[in-house]
Amino acid sequence: MTFEEFFRERYGEVVRSMRLMVGDHARAEELTQEAFARACRHWRRVRTLDRPVAWVYVVATNEARRGWRREQREASMVPGREAAVDDTTGPIATALDVRAALALLTDRQRAAVVLRYVADLPVAEIAEVMGCAPGTVKATLHQARAHMRVELEAGDEG
Repeated sequence: MTFEEFFRERYGEVVRSMRLMVGDHARAEELTQEAFARACRHWRRVRTLDRPVAWVYVVATNEARRGWRREQREASMVPGREAAVDDTTGPIATALDVRAALALLTDRQRAAVVLRYVADLPVAEIAEVMGCAPGTVKATLHQARAHMRVELEAGDEG
């Protein structure tokens, strides 16, 4: 498969996944473009992998994580300023959909859920991407699913 074929086949999928992960379409596009640019530069090696798209997800997710850490550092350096957090306290008129439930998760939980259930990466690869143990990934997924379940059930009742 050529890089161009790979790009056409997988680009939209990765953008959609990253959009769910970061909550912003423009940022998702940036992360995806950066990951595919790196894949293009290293295509001779990447194309030999069992799942080249997993490599792209790793690169895009690592870039997202660097951005989250940078935002947290910057927020902690400004007195009286906290990291931006979506306001989720407003009244809910309709049932929460999965995207809204994902938005309520922590960055770490959302990344784990998207990598597992959207990108379909195995736990071991998610652990590598997130820089933690497989057991931590499993616990994070368990917590995220429990949180989403509560949110979705609350939306069904309202």
